[in-house]
Amino acid sequence: MNNDMWKSLVGKTIKVDRGGPESRIGKLMAVLDDHLVLLTKDDGVLYYNTHHVKSVTENSKDTMDIGIEVPENFEFKSADSFQGLLECLKFQWVRINRGGPEKLEGVISEVNKDFVSLISKEEVVRVSMWHIRNVSYGLKIESEKQEENKNQGKEENTMSQTEKQVVRQRVVRAENAQVRQ
Repeated sequence: MNNDMWKSLVGKTIKVDRGGPESRIGKLMAVLDDHLVLLTKDDGVLYYNTHHVKSVTENSKDTMDIGIEVPENFEFKSADSFQGLLECLKFQWVRINRGGPEKLEGVISEVNKDFVSLISKEEVVRVSMWHIRNVSYGLKIESEKQEENKNQGKEENTMSQTEKQVVRQRVVRAENAQVRQ
């Protein structure tokens, strides 16, 4: 699919892929050379590598609704390439791929043209750049219901805040060790 087609859909609510764990409905926020930016209700800002998108669906009556209002000054990370985007997300908590056995969460510690290193709990996982279908970094627009749950102290993370802090500290130590070498 070419960029002209994608760019004609910017600002519209679309469905990426027809089904499966990678399929999402959201508002297309931007289209770049090799990736697109989709704002979804559940995942927040989601970056799709366009090489892996099999189909896109647009409702002809424009009636697909994601149930969130996008603020006028809403900003998200942007880069000219998917690799550049991953560089921007270095040392941040991310989710790579949505479902299946290749779904990962952790902190990006290294990015190059061949792979991304992700620190996840006790492991350093190197993921081939080609096999990264999408990535998100936690930027979300919270609905009223989510804010209500948050105020009641409910968290739905797979790792606790303490575990995330420990992983971040490991990344910093690993970076410092690399700098000294």
